[in-house]
Amino acid sequence: MSKQRRTFSPEFKQQAASLVLDKHYSHVEASKSVGIAESVLRRWVRQLEQERQGITPQSKAITADQQRIQELEARVDRLEREKAILKKATALLMSEGIERTR
Repeated sequence: MSKQRRTFSPEFKQQAASLVLDKHYSHVEASKSVGIAESVLRRWVRQLEQERQGITPQSKAITADQQRIQELEARVDRLEREKAILKKATALLMSEGIERTR
C-alpha cells in the first residue's frame, strides 16, 4: 500500500507560514499546530518571505499577487509562441506566393 501524498492549498500554506512570520510562532510550534513537517513549513516560510519581497517563485505561488504574476507570465509565453508560429506561417505563405508569380 503506497502512502498518499498530501496537497495543500496556497491559502493554507500562506496561513501556516504567516504563523511564523506574523504571529511569531516558532517553526516547531507552528508545524505541530497545523499538522505538517517542520521542514515543509520552513520551505513555505522562506517562499512567503521571498514573495513578499516581490520575488516570483519557481514553484506554485502562495500569495494571490504572485499567483497572478505567474498566470500572466504563462500567458505571455503562450502568446509569444503563437506569434512566432504566425510569423513563420506568414513568411512561408509569402514565399509561396512569390514563387507562384514567377
